Amino acid sequence: MTTLPARLAAPAPGWTTTADVVVIGSGIAGLTAALRIHSALRDRADDDGARVLVVTKDVLSAGSTQWAQGGIAAALGPGDTPEQHLHDTLVAGAGACDVDAVRVLVTEGPEAVQELIDLGTRFDHHDGVLSLTREGGHHRDRIAHAGGDATGAEIQRALIAAVEASSGIEVIQHALALDLLRDAEGRAAGVTLHVIGEGQRDGVGAVRARAVVLASGGMGQVFSQSTNPAVSTGDGMALALRAGARLRDLEFVQFHPTVMYLGPESRGQQPLISEAVRGEGAFLVDFEGNRFLQGQHELADLAPRDVVAKAITRRMLETGRPHMWLDARHLGAEFWERRFPTILATCRSHGVDPVTELIPVAPAQHYASGGVVTDLWGRTDIPGLYATGEVACSGVHGANRLASNSLLEGLVFSRRIAEVLPAELPAWAEPVADPRPTGIVDGELRSELQRIMTERAGVLRSDQGLRAAQAALTGLLTRPVGDVNVTAWETTNVLTLSLALRAGALARQETRGSHWREDHPERDDADFAGHFDIRLLAGELTQAFVPAAASDLSPTSRGA
Repeated sequence: MTTLPARLAAPAPGWTTTADVVVIGSGIAGLTAALRIHSALRDRADDDGARVLVVTKDVLSAGSTQWAQGGIAAALGPGDTPEQHLHDTLVAGAGACDVDAVRVLVTEGPEAVQELIDLGTRFDHHDGVLSLTREGGHHRDRIAHAGGDATGAEIQRALIAAVEASSGIEVIQHALALDLLRDAEGRAAGVTLHVIGEGQRDGVGAVRARAVVLASGGMGQVFSQSTNPAVSTGDGMALALRAGARLRDLEFVQFHPTVMYLGPESRGQQPLISEAVRGEGAFLVDFEGNRFLQGQHELADLAPRDVVAKAITRRMLETGRPHMWLDARHLGAEFWERRFPTILATCRSHGVDPVTELIPVAPAQHYASGGVVTDLWGRTDIPGLYATGEVACSGVHGANRLASNSLLEGLVFSRRIAEVLPAELPAWAEPVADPRPTGIVDGELRSELQRIMTERAGVLRSDQGLRAAQAALTGLLTRPVGDVNVTAWETTNVLTLSLALRAGALARQETRGSHWREDHPERDDADFAGHFDIRLLAGELTQAFVPAAASDLSPTSRGA
C-alpha cells in the first residue's frame, strides 16, 4: 500500500441493528449529546419511541473525561463575566479562535454547568457557595471542581447515572467505530463497528441510523507519552477524514507542561499534575531552584499552557536536564489531602511525596485543539454527521486551548447539536455499497510511528524534522500487512492522523500557540492568520489555507 486507505479493511458485517441516532463516544460530549437528543426526540410528537444508541470503545467510564482533574470553566463567580472569559480564551488561542464560537461557549457555559448541577453533579462548595479556583491563562477564579481533583470522574458518574436511568438510550460497549455508512444522497446513514463480546453482536457489524454524532475524543496515541488513555487513537477523526470531511488545525496539539516524569523509557498514558496545583500556589523551578517563569509572562507560572510548556522545554535544553520540578511543598499535608487527593495518591504510587518532595515534570501530549470542522451547531461537511468535544474543531480553542475549556466545549456544543438535529433527521434510507479501496497497516508499527512523531513533530518542530517524519511515516505504508484486527485498525487511524498533523505542521511556517517551529520562531499574522484544512482524496492528503476573519485575531500581548 502506497496511499492511505479510503476505508478500513474489515470483514463484511455479520450483524445489523438500527437507531435513529448513533452517538460514538461516552465522555461528557457523547453522553450529554445522547441525553439531550433523546429528550428532544421524545418531545416531538412524530418521533415517539425514537432510539438513541451510544457506542463506546471500552466501558462507559473509560474515556478522557474521567481523567479531567482541574475542572470546568465558566463565568460563575462574583465580578466575572462571559466577556472576560472570552478575552482570556482569545488570548490563549493566539489569533486562531473563531470569535463567534468562543462567544457561544462563554455565553451558554454558565447555564450548561448549572444543568450539570441539576443533573446531580456534586461540585465542591465552601460555606454553601460553589468553590471556584484559577488555572493558567485565566484572570478570574472560574474553575468549578469536584472531589478536589476528581471533577471529570464526578461529571462522568452523574451522566452515566442519567443515561442508565433512560429507557430510550441503548449502550454498546467494547465497540470500535470503523467507517461511516452513507446513503445514495451522500448523507450519513450509520456506521460499521467491531464489537468484542456483546452476545449476538460480536465482531464486525453495522448500525443503520438517520444521523451520526462523533464524540470520540482525541488522538493522544500519536505520541509516545500522553496524558490520554489508551483508547484515544483518533478513530472518529480518521473515520470522518476517510468519509470526506475536512479536518482543521491538526498542528495545534497541546502539550501539557506539568506531566509527571517517569523516566526516559516510560510510554503510554502518563500521570497529569493538574494546572490547578499551580492555581493554588505551586511553582516551577529548575535543578538550581530558580523560578524560571518569572519575568517571561505577566501570569508567570499561571501563563497559558503553550508559554509554560515552551519555557520548560527551553530550560531542559539549556541545562541538559530531562525534566524540571514542581514545588508544592508549602501547600501542606492537610491541603494536599483535601484539595488534590487523587494527584497525591498518584504521586506517592510513583515514589514521590509532594508534601515533602519536589515533583519531576516535563511536557507531554495532552489535547488536540483541531479536529473535524463543524459549524456553530456541530454540523460537519457531511449531511447527517455531527461532531462535538475533542474530536471536533468548533473554533473555540484556536492554537492553544485555555485550561478547563474542554469539558465546557463538549457540554455546550452537544446541547446545541440537540437543538437542531431532531428537525434535520431525514426519512430512513438504505446505506449504499462503497466501492473505494480498503487497507490497513500492521498494528506492530505503532511504537515506531509514535517515536517518529515524538522526535520529529512533538513540542519542537522544524522543516528538516518534519520532512524526515514524512519520509519515515510514508515508508510505514509499504511495510507488509499483518492480521486484520483492532490493533491494526487503530494503528491505521494513528498513522493517517500523524501524516495529516505533519502536513499542517510543515505548512505553518511560524510559531503560534502550541505549534512551535524552531526555524520560524515568530508569530506571522501577515501570512498565517488562518487555518489549514485537510482532506483525504483518492488516498492522498490535500491541504488548503483558509484565512481568518479580521475579527478572529486575538490580542497579541503574550509572553515568550
